[in-house]
Order: sequence, then C-alpha cells, then structure tokens
Amino acid sequence: MSTEYPEFHIRLPHGGPSGRGRLLDEKGTNGSQKFLVLAGSPVRPEVVPSFPTRMPSSNDLREHQIAAGKIVQSASWPGYLETAEDIIYNSPSAAAEILLGRSSNGWTEWKSAGGHPLGDYLQTAVAGPSRAWLIRGSNVAGVNLVQRLWLPEQRVSLAASRLREGVSQGMTKDQLRGFVEEDYASRPYSERSRLVDEFHIFLSRMKPGDTVCTISNGLLHVGEVTGDVEQVTSDANRSNLRRPVEWQSIGYTYEELPEELQQKLSTQDDVVDLTSVEALLVGLGRSDEELLDEAEGLDGDSTGEIPAIVARRELELPEPTKELADDLLIHDVEWLREVRDLLWDDRQLVLYGPPGTGKTFLALKLAEFLGGGPEQVKLVQFHPSYAYEDFFEGFRPKEDPETRQVAFRLTAGPLRELADLASREGNRHVPHFLIVDEINRANLAKVFGELYFLLEYRNKSVRLTYSGDDFALPPNLFVIGTMNTADRSIALVDAAMRRRFSFVELSPRIEPTRGLLRRWLEREEHDREPADLLDILNRRIVDADFRIGPSYLMKKGVYREGGLERAWRTKILPLLEEHHYGEGVDVEQRYGLKALRAAIESS
Repeated sequence: MSTEYPEFHIRLPHGGPSGRGRLLDEKGTNGSQKFLVLAGSPVRPEVVPSFPTRMPSSNDLREHQIAAGKIVQSASWPGYLETAEDIIYNSPSAAAEILLGRSSNGWTEWKSAGGHPLGDYLQTAVAGPSRAWLIRGSNVAGVNLVQRLWLPEQRVSLAASRLREGVSQGMTKDQLRGFVEEDYASRPYSERSRLVDEFHIFLSRMKPGDTVCTISNGLLHVGEVTGDVEQVTSDANRSNLRRPVEWQSIGYTYEELPEELQQKLSTQDDVVDLTSVEALLVGLGRSDEELLDEAEGLDGDSTGEIPAIVARRELELPEPTKELADDLLIHDVEWLREVRDLLWDDRQLVLYGPPGTGKTFLALKLAEFLGGGPEQVKLVQFHPSYAYEDFFEGFRPKEDPETRQVAFRLTAGPLRELADLASREGNRHVPHFLIVDEINRANLAKVFGELYFLLEYRNKSVRLTYSGDDFALPPNLFVIGTMNTADRSIALVDAAMRRRFSFVELSPRIEPTRGLLRRWLEREEHDREPADLLDILNRRIVDADFRIGPSYLMKKGVYREGGLERAWRTKILPLLEEHHYGEGVDVEQRYGLKALRAAIESS
C-alpha cells in the first residue's frame, strides 16, 4: 500500500530559492527509499571544491544530467539552474546533493511546509537528531567485510549467526534480550549482554541520515545510513543484519585524524556511539567555507558558531606575558614561555627542586594564567597511602540522604571529576589543569593504574577497572606535578615517569630561583641582607638537593622585630639538622646566623 507523504522543500544556500520533491515508497538500488525532485526545482550552478572527491557518484550524475538536458539554465531564477523534468533519485540525500552541489543529509535537509525534517515521516525511524556510529568490519570471522562487501555494495552489516529470523526494526531492548538469551544460551553472559547492545543499536537506534564509520587498512571510511534493516542469509553468517549506506569514495588516514576522534575509535567494542565527536566527522575533508555554506541551509541561529568548525579548532595555551613574569618575579619571560611549550608538547610536567623554591606556588599561578582562571585548576596532594580509588574512582561508603543507610557506591576522584569537566560541551577548547603536589610521595603505578598508559598515549582509550567505561584523557587536560628533591632525588625517578613527564628544575643555584629573593626584597623595599645570608648558606650545603629555597624568607613575619632570627631557628635549621642527622655536624656553628654574618663581614 502506498504511503502518502507531504511535499518536501529544500532551500539553496545564501538565501536562494527552494526546490520541491516527494518521498517514494519504491526502494533504490542501495535499499533506500527513492526521492522524486519536481520539475522546475532550482539547482545550484556550482559545486563546493570537495564535492567531486567526497561524493564522485553524485557529482558524475549531476554532470551527466546537465549534459543530457535534464538540468538546464533557469528562466525563473537568473544565475541558477533548474530541473527540466521530474527526476527520481536513489535517496533523499542523493537528491539534495544534486540540488545543493555538496554532500548533504537529505533526511534532515528536506523539510515539510511546517518545517519538520523528512526523517520524522518514516515509521521506522527513531525520533531526534542524527547520530554517528562506528561499526567494525575489517575482521569478521577472519574476513574483511569492509573491502569485500560494505564498500562495493554500499552496505554495513552485523553478524547474527544464531539470531532467529523475523526480528524487526524498532524492537525494544527487552524484546531483543529475551531472543538473545534463548538463541545464544550457550554463550557467556558478557557476550550475550554485548550482543543485546549491538543488535539494539543496529535495529532500533540507528536510522536513515545517521553517520556510520569503519576502519580498514589504516583508513577511516565515513558514510550515511540511507535505509532500513534487512535480515538475510549470508555467507558463513558473517553479515545477517544489513543496512544500506552511501559511503564516501575517499578514506581518511587514521594517524592524521584529530586526537579526540582517535580516542573514540580506539574503544574496544565492535559498535560504538560516536555522536560526541560527530562534529569532527562532519568536518573531515571539508573547508570552513564549505561548512559555513552548509549551515546556510539549516535552521537555527545563523550568527552562532558552526559545531564542525568549533570542534576542529586548535586548542591554545596563551603566551606568557612580561606582566606575568613581573608578577611572579621571574627573571625572563622566555623561561615561562619554555615551560608553556613543554606543557604544550607533553601535557605533563614536573617542577622539581629543594624545599622552599616555590614549586607549588608557581604551578598554581601558571595553571591559572594558562587556563584562564582558578575554576579550571584542581590541586591534589599525594602521600604514601594515596591510591587509585582516591585519585580516579572507587567504591566509597555513602549515606543515602533519604533512608540514612550507608552503602558502597562508585565515587569519582579528582582526576575523573576534572576530566569530565574538561570534556563537557563548551569546555573542550578551555585548558584544564591538575596540580599534583608532592607527586613523588606516592606509588605512581598504583595511583594511576591503567591511566598511566594514557599519560603517554593520549590518542588511546582504556577500559576502566571499576565502572567498565571506556575512558580517555581529554586533550585539554594538563598535569603539573611538584617534586621535593629533599625527599627523593630525581636520579631515583623511574624511567616510566621520566618518559611521561618533562622535568623543570627550580633550584637556588639557577634562575629563576637564584635571584628570586633579591627581586622580592627590592620590590618590597627591604634590606638585602636575607639574600646575602641565603646565598652563603647554600654555598655551604654540598648536596644541591638539600639547599634552601627563598620562600622561607619571603613572608611578612620575617621582617618584623626578631622575625629573621625566629624563621632561621624554627624553619631553616631544623631542615639542616635532619639532613645531617647522625653525622656529628654542629648545625648552629656551621649554618647559624652568627656564623654566616661573620663570614659576610670577613669577605
């Protein structure tokens, strides 16, 4: 029985006229419903630059129809072409591409007189906006279906060797679960659960107009779902459930894809929801001008930013300024720029040095500057008993606010919280910083767990221990650690940590720490004696890892009556007593203020 569809319209870019057409019940060669474009519909006179390479079949068809006189110069709209007769196309998207001269999603761009997209009028389609999916097919029972079936026949498929015949599109997940429990009873529970999810996506959540991707021979192939599911008997039951797809003719080199897209593609499942990175997929192979051109024909605020352009915008860390250097009393802004560049290259950095060299203060101030404010900065302090469950996620006792009963619930730690914040829509181009104070005091392999891998391989994802989610570190998440060399020499840092972090020294023997106290005393208009005392003190300390940083003497209390003597007696000498414990060194005689002042007078 024929279905009565309304007349649909599509507006040409830049405020152009609208074409008209109707959806037909008849199926095209790839399984999609055909679409009739009515005679007299306007056609864009040119195509966008990427159209011949991305959609060569539509481009060739358009050229052929122009040459055959089916598309001619328009008498009604000067400067445009128009259809000279009613023309039937294999799918709504193919029809839209011919008229618009660019790749198009006909299920959303053709609209009724009331402004509703064509996809809303399909009985089997799932309501809502288009989505994007990854389906793996390069190794299905040892066969590369992408090259053998999907690309040549314009299909995508799932193996369903045991699933009963007669499953229908739009089935509920509960119905499918019952079938899978019976039909795959001999399979492990985890496999049955996975099959339920995959079948439900393929049968009920996926719809015409959705984007579908797959990877084969190092290339990402992208296409558009153009029709409904069919269940067939296939060779060795490798492709029982099938959908028609219009694949782009070109593939995209995997290693050249955006990092965030690579992270999602590295997920271990065979069917993956890629909707969170759909904007990156939309932008592949297309210029900003082409994406702006496409946005002309879409509803919404034309002054807003185009998601595909925003998604591929490069993350930026602002350049440190002379004002920042002056505020931090850094000797040279170039030093700050080098630290910024190290963060940009590796995204993990450790500031190391003796106590009192301002490591934590500098880490916080630099992170706030680079991230645009304290809201993007979180600080945690490691200690020997710190664990993965504290840092990332784990089960913690929580009280139910209603029943007042305590139960163990999966609770996010500071890294998971910051990663989730950095991944939110609107935050992806804002740098976020995790400051790990005293990073060397914890067992890093134990604290980071499987996340230690992600510090080095930022374009990958891993399956989490507790939640079972696939997780990747957001590209805009940076880690700055601080390391006190009085607790642990950098020479003892293991190779795994060295490989994952850049190391920047803050030491009294080199700038910016060496002259920091003198610059501070000058700014605060204090006498230079504390700087002279600190210099001669550090010359008497042989081990560079135990020299004293200037921050002990950069406090207001030091410059009240008796403050310097008090700070020296209660802050600095105890550190040196611990350093020389058991060596028989008279710390007061060697490092006391009286001895140091005498040395200054005699020099």
